[in-house]
Amino acid sequence: MKNISLKIDDSIFGETEKILSKIKKPRNRYINEAIAYYNRLQKRLLLEKRLRIESEIVKGDSMKVLREFEEVDYVD
Repeated sequence: MKNISLKIDDSIFGETEKILSKIKKPRNRYINEAIAYYNRLQKRLLLEKRLRIESEIVKGDSMKVLREFEEVDYVD
């Protein structure tokens, strides 16, 4: 484990302390879980952004291929 020092806004700290007293969870565990959750959220947002960019890149080619398939005269 790594030790870090951080500054937390007074309002966030107070709210966190109130929650911790109700859920009976150590502050360190709570902060670790919060950071892990936020990391998962950020990874998901980064993936979404990358997929949106890649989708835009291939959109033109996909539409071209779709039009070509629509023009194919299928024989039964």
